Parts: sequence; C-alpha cells; structure tokens
Amino acid sequence: MSHKEPTPSSPQSGVVASVAYVQGERSHDVPLDEIKSYTCQPENLLWIGLRNPDPELLRQVADDLGIRPKTRDEMLEVHRRPKIIDFGQCVLIVAITVEVEHGRPSFGETQIVIGRGFLVTVRRGALATHSGLRERLESAPDLLRRGSDYVASELLDLLIDRYVTAATELESVVEGAEQKLMIRGAKDSDIRKLYRQRRDLLRIHTVIAPLAEICRRLATMDMSNVDVNARPYFAVVADRVLRVDELINGLREALAFAFEASLMIAQTQQNDITRRLAAWAAILAVPTAVAGIYGMNFEFMPELKSHWGYPLTLSGIATACAVLYWRFRKSGWL
Repeated sequence: MSHKEPTPSSPQSGVVASVAYVQGERSHDVPLDEIKSYTCQPENLLWIGLRNPDPELLRQVADDLGIRPKTRDEMLEVHRRPKIIDFGQCVLIVAITVEVEHGRPSFGETQIVIGRGFLVTVRRGALATHSGLRERLESAPDLLRRGSDYVASELLDLLIDRYVTAATELESVVEGAEQKLMIRGAKDSDIRKLYRQRRDLLRIHTVIAPLAEICRRLATMDMSNVDVNARPYFAVVADRVLRVDELINGLREALAFAFEASLMIAQTQQNDITRRLAAWAAILAVPTAVAGIYGMNFEFMPELKSHWGYPLTLSGIATACAVLYWRFRKSGWL
C-alpha cells in the first residue's frame, strides 16, 4: 500500500488544461501568464487542471485567481483523508483517489476548488486523468452552463466510478484468497497476505467513508458558490459513496469469514490427527505393557514354563489390539 507523493520533475507535472467556457461553450485556452488578467464571471467558467504542481506553480495560480492565502496554504498541503472547508470566498474539497495495481491499492489525492466563475483541480499521485470527463462535458454545453459546482459534482462522481473499478478488482483478489484458504488452509504466507489485504480494505474504507459525509454537507448545507440547484447532484453522489463503502465492508467481512473458516478447518484437521495418534497409542500400549511385564525378568513366572504360554500371550495381545482397533474405527478415530 502506498500513498504517492508529487514529483516536480515528472514530465506530466504542471498545468494540464486551462480553458475558458462562455455560456457552456469552449471559448479559448488561458495560458498561465494570462490567468491573472482573466476576469472570472459567474455565468462563465474557467476550469484549470493541475497535475503534481510544484509549490511555486500552485502559489502562482492561486494568487492570480485571487484565492486567499489561507485557502492557498491548505491547497499546498498533501492530505491523507478527505475533507471539505468553506473559506467563504471558495470551497475546497479534498478526495483521496484509489487505484489497484497488481492486486494492491495505491492512493493519490484530488483537490477541487469551487470558486465564483472558476474551478481548479489539483491531482497528486493519481494516474487517471479528468480529460474524458472534460470532453464529455464540452460536448454538452448545457451541463457546463450549470457552473463550477455542477462540474465539481461530476468530478466526485468520476472518483466514485474509479472506486467501483478498484473495488471490483479487489473483489477478484478476495475471491482468490478465499479459495486458497478453503482448499489448503491458512499457511503462514497466506495469513500475512490476508493481513495485508484486510489492512488495504480498511485503508480504502477510511478514505471513502468520510466522502459520503462531505457530499451530504454539500447537498444539505449552505456553502459558498454551491447553488441550491446543485444540491441534488451531490446527494446522488453521497448515495453512491455509501454503496461503494458497503461493498468494501462486505469484502472485509468475506475475508474475515474465510479466515475464520480456514482456522476451523485447520483445527478440525488437527483434532483428527490428535485422535488418530491417541488411538494408535492406546493400541500399541497393549503389547508394550505385556512386553514390559515379561521384560522384568522375575524368577517365578509360572506361565514361562507353560507350553501354551507364548501362543496364548500373542493371541491375547492380538485380540486386545483387534478389539481396540475395531472400537476406534467404529467411533471414527481411525
């Protein structure tokens, strides 16, 4: 499990897109050095996407948009849990992204700043882009015309889609682990792997569950630059978050059940082995006891002089062993 940090030297770092939309229609790209002179209007939208920005670039974009220092400083932080802050001038939403690579989840961060006439997204660590969503919204100007708050709800919905994808991939991993545990029992390597998987699922739960509360707040509370008409969209996203979180919790419970079942199977197998050993020990105790008695070398043992002593002793040993074997076999111990 990893939480990827931004790398300023990454070739994908910097401004991914900076586009102005007028009445929902794509107008023109806004270069970095022209952001400061661009006038943001409520009926239009300036959508800026940043990927692993270095602190200097992020400060420049925030200052050029007139974002207050307190908000800017929060944007510079790398977060490990979702959060939402209403700064009055704008709303900052922090969501944690989840991507599954080789059966293990990796985590990134997406920040969404909802401003008056502008929207800024900051991606750190996340490999998946927002370009597909941008293209889809550009093909439907009526949607972009709804403003930055609606675009923010679409971005959150996109994150939920990726949560679903990650959960689906992890579901196959969990099913494979269940089959191994049920077939061959819990070995040391399986227990360690199971612990990692449960820890991964717990980490995913901790980054998904708070997002539902964030979306509920956006759907029910008055917040800066979030229109009342956009609230139903956030309510839908909140419901989707809860369903994904239930799926993750279901996977955690499935792993726990598989582990407990494998332990019960292993305990049953161990009990069977113990019973078998005890049964054979009881059977072998008969000839051992008889041999021990005759091995005492007493001087006066009348049966030693008997003609039938030896065959009768062997017959008695064989009969006793046979009876014990039959009883243990009948009781299921052998």
